[in-house]
Amino acid sequence: MPAACLALGSNLGDRERNLRSALEMLEARGVKVAAVSSFIDTEPVGAPPGTEHLRYLNGAACVETSLNPRALLDVLLEVERLLGRDRSREARNAPRVADLDLILYEDRVCDEEGLCLPHPRMHLRRFVLAPLAEIAPQRMHPTLQKNIAELLRALDSA
Repeated sequence: MPAACLALGSNLGDRERNLRSALEMLEARGVKVAAVSSFIDTEPVGAPPGTEHLRYLNGAACVETSLNPRALLDVLLEVERLLGRDRSREARNAPRVADLDLILYEDRVCDEEGLCLPHPRMHLRRFVLAPLAEIAPQRMHPTLQKNIAELLRALDSA
């Protein structure tokens, strides 16, 4: 089955429980969770005024699925909704119960309405790269031609 990498985040409610529930819901929808990083506590990036104190719990997961990228993204958005996230009503970078991002899907590269692979800002975000490097350090970024560990080192040395 094709392999994909996800970034996980939560900064409302019981953050760890939210992330674990999201993973369980993915499994229940036929998305096999093959590996999960430890969760790290991080500051929000670009948070709206008044929400800067709501720290995130971030992690990463590698999954196997028979779903194509668009269908997998639809499942991620469904799980977010079921956990209480309403993207239609929230401001950019607003606090959220669950944030599930499709970061990599095999070595696919695409830029479609609502779906961009690899995730266009993943290489700029330590809160994505650090957890992902824990479980998939040798995974290659399909356009930058560097692995996750190399991207993390480059970000840390910048």
